[in-house]
Amino acid sequence: MLIEVRFHGRGGQGVVTAADFLAIAGFKEGYYTLSFPTFGAEKRGSPVASFLRISDEPIVVRDEIYNPDYVVVLDPSIFEAVNVTSGLKESGMLIANYPKSSEDLKAFLKTNSKVLTINATKIAMKILGRPTTNTTMVGAFAGATGLFKLETLKETAEEFFEGPLKERNVLAIEEAYRYMKEVCR
Repeated sequence: MLIEVRFHGRGGQGVVTAADFLAIAGFKEGYYTLSFPTFGAEKRGSPVASFLRISDEPIVVRDEIYNPDYVVVLDPSIFEAVNVTSGLKESGMLIANYPKSSEDLKAFLKTNSKVLTINATKIAMKILGRPTTNTTMVGAFAGATGLFKLETLKETAEEFFEGPLKERNVLAIEEAYRYMKEVCR
């Protein structure tokens, strides 16, 4: 089993952190993992992509992910700048921070792949007090795919973050995870 995930967002939003976080969580669950970003001279606010591979065997492939099983979008404004569905397997899934329904986004993107949406910005503002959606989307991805246990994500967050944001990030992960579990029933 080799699962490939591509993350899209803007510089400064935690796109790289989201992939790294899930790589650590996957490792804790016994998988081989590899996460890496791609960016040139991007500045805060420019489009950024990050990649994650998860496997039950050692990972030897080191290039970018062109045909992901999953695409995770942290910022809905990225749809105007990047074709996020490029190369997404038809059997794949797009999990997006988007304020409207999955059907609305699927029609807008004209994709045959499964699309799930969550208003991660609203959750992040409520829990974190700022529109940083990386941990919310980590929870959403895990809840939608079932690839990670909630307890592993919480344990990883406890180790990954420091100070007062630690508990708030755990809460954001939990809320998004549970929301997606409900949606994906």
